[in-house]
Amino acid sequence: MRPRLRVLAALACLAAGFNAAAKPRIAVLDVELYDTTLLPNGARERQRTAGMRSLLEQSLAQNAAYDIVGIDAESRAAAEAGFGYLFAHHDAAAKLGRRFGADWVLVARHGKPSFLYSDLTVQLIDVNSERLAARYSIELKGNHAAVTQRGVDKLAAKLKTFIAGEMRVP
Repeated sequence: MRPRLRVLAALACLAAGFNAAAKPRIAVLDVELYDTTLLPNGARERQRTAGMRSLLEQSLAQNAAYDIVGIDAESRAAAEAGFGYLFAHHDAAAKLGRRFGADWVLVARHGKPSFLYSDLTVQLIDVNSERLAARYSIELKGNHAAVTQRGVDKLAAKLKTFIAGEMRVP
């Protein structure tokens, strides 16, 4: 009986080690621009917003802490019933992420109510529960690349802290 218990204990430790070594897989969707200024959706603002996805992916992938899951534009368009749909429907975002093997889906919106500032809001969706796990927002004062990068890095740090807390085994 004792040898059998030792084998079971060794297998349990081995399985726990594999589980702890697995990196969380995050799908980062394209950032939506919600521009309500007098001259909305200018080319520079669309370009800035389009680059936020790659900035988020790079910041999250630093130190190889997470695997970034790619979701192609066609699959996202098929899941998106209209502007803001995946931002408002966490279950649909989770189902899209599940199709690509993600543990988490990051849905973001870049709101621009003024020419002087904007805000970037990210929602972290848990694919297993299909629910909103965390929501963070940061104000971007100005539209320079350094301002955008600094804001994205702050959001990524908050997301990493949250995910690290969620992934701990009690």
